Amino acid sequence: MISRDLAKKIRYIQIYTSKTVNDALAGEYASVFKGRGMEFNEVRPYRMGDDIRSIDWNVTARTGEPHVKLFVEERELTVVFLVDLSASGAFGSTRKIKNEVAAEICALLAFSAIKNNDKVGLIVFTDRIEMFIPPAKGTTHVLRLIRELLEFTPRETKTSISAGIEYLARVITRRCVVFLISDFLEQDYEKSLAVLSKKHDLIAVSITDPREITLPDVGLIELEDAETGELILIDTSSRKIRNKYEKMGQDRTRTLKKLFRSMNVDQIDIMTHRDYVVDLVRFFKTRERRLQR
Repeated sequence: MISRDLAKKIRYIQIYTSKTVNDALAGEYASVFKGRGMEFNEVRPYRMGDDIRSIDWNVTARTGEPHVKLFVEERELTVVFLVDLSASGAFGSTRKIKNEVAAEICALLAFSAIKNNDKVGLIVFTDRIEMFIPPAKGTTHVLRLIRELLEFTPRETKTSISAGIEYLARVITRRCVVFLISDFLEQDYEKSLAVLSKKHDLIAVSITDPREITLPDVGLIELEDAETGELILIDTSSRKIRNKYEKMGQDRTRTLKKLFRSMNVDQIDIMTHRDYVVDLVRFFKTRERRLQR
């Protein structure tokens, strides 16, 4: 049984995301995520105007009449959400913490996927694999994913993106669309990321809180690393310290973008104080234009 508050939130997300999919993302998802190619459908007699390259010579020889092969697009996709829900995602200076934004983005993309009859799966990781829900279809399945994300409590606090990637490689053998959702505050996952990007259609969804880029002038504050418990005292009244903190945040953002570009990995840059639907729509339109070139 789930609590009334959780049921209410799930229902809200279902209504909001369904409306958003219909209003803002209608057609966008299907236009940028294609099926695995063309699969054989049937053989029929040749008709005037048919491409002679599609003639099935075996059937033609057997029947004495020219026949052609017909193919249809294999539209069905598998979409997997590889979601980092480590302790750093529990931070938020706006009305939503990073992990809540991650759950809502998963919901929006999952409803887009099932609207196109695609399968959706979920892997949640910290520095270990915390949860795996195999890909399946249907609204009931997506609602289960949303429920699990919203009520999830991690057993560990630290992060290992490589652990999540390596697990996905073991359980998902066919090519799929992977949304890797994280704040990417961890290091030393580049090799695993490169391997994943070669095998699957990888989209990195980076989630950042504005206070991870800039600090307000509020005097002395104590900051705690959510994953290690390390404490540090900062005097935010110092312009020099605030500028240094902002430069570190901007450098981290630029380094991340450079990394994804070097691997030809698409990135959706999400800030928790912005409307992420705008960022998702921008991503879909940019990717569609690139595919049409």
